[in-house]
Amino acid sequence: MATVERWTGLEVRALREAQRMSIEAFAAKLGVSDRMVSKWEARGETIKIRPVNQAALDTALASSSPEVHARFVKLTSSLGSVLPGQRAEEGSALPRQHQVRHPHDGKKMALVDAGVYLSGAGNNPVWLPAFYIDVYPVTNSDYERFVAATGHAPPQHWPKGRCPESIRDHPVVFVTWHDAAAYAVWAGKELPSSQQWEKAARGPRGDIYPWGSQQTPAKCNTRESGIGSTTPVTRYHSGVSPYGVYDMCGNAWEWTSTHSEPGRYELKAGAWTSPFSRVTPAAFNDASTEMLDDDTGFRCAVLAEDLRQLLGELSPS
Repeated sequence: MATVERWTGLEVRALREAQRMSIEAFAAKLGVSDRMVSKWEARGETIKIRPVNQAALDTALASSSPEVHARFVKLTSSLGSVLPGQRAEEGSALPRQHQVRHPHDGKKMALVDAGVYLSGAGNNPVWLPAFYIDVYPVTNSDYERFVAATGHAPPQHWPKGRCPESIRDHPVVFVTWHDAAAYAVWAGKELPSSQQWEKAARGPRGDIYPWGSQQTPAKCNTRESGIGSTTPVTRYHSGVSPYGVYDMCGNAWEWTSTHSEPGRYELKAGAWTSPFSRVTPAAFNDASTEMLDDDTGFRCAVLAEDLRQLLGELSPS
């Protein structure tokens, strides 16, 4: 049976403000009393919202316009005062969010500015040049276009080599490192390094999770969710990174371009099969280039300088 993401009072308020509605109008939209909405918002993280109301909130967000989605993501991932664990440290600016579409595969990519971030379990400072990274993992639908354009072998879980409609917006899985790298070449991108991936997930402040440092399993698809499969890549709005990047914890492991040892590359993100304790972006995991499984996919990246040059070349003179 499908489950819904756990909403807190802080996220309820963020959604209401993103929709620019009064408490009374928002309550009417959800089919609850305005007193109940006020109670949710007042109690923040401590409130336990009934499943039927959780579902109503999910529906309200899913049916919202792109502008409302953008405001909600900003409120829940970029404003440090909104959610616990997302505080802005004194003297430290929060990352700006900027997205473009890559001209080759049409996927949205988020800018990660040049600068230092805190890397690994030891929070060691590492400087990286600016780069763009896919906002969402490569989906089955994305991969289907690649297969059609190149004749590359489809994943083994597609019946008769065709992507089922029910998982078109889920991350593609059953792909080896070589499959992922081939897609990246076709798309004019590359697989992110493990450090690029980690910075895109944690931001520059050394947060433990994309949403901050609070342990909140409901913000991602892990074993604890009980879903038992991948989920749509747009599902976990409250779990996005400071740069607006989705699924950086859970759903599917993601290949990187970083060698761990001969014939092996690092993996990031954790998956729907992983316990929540294993999905921290700083955690290490790796696998053979030939490994393929029902919980392993990828996303792509590109240096900001290279993408800007490409976009400049394609602009009308």
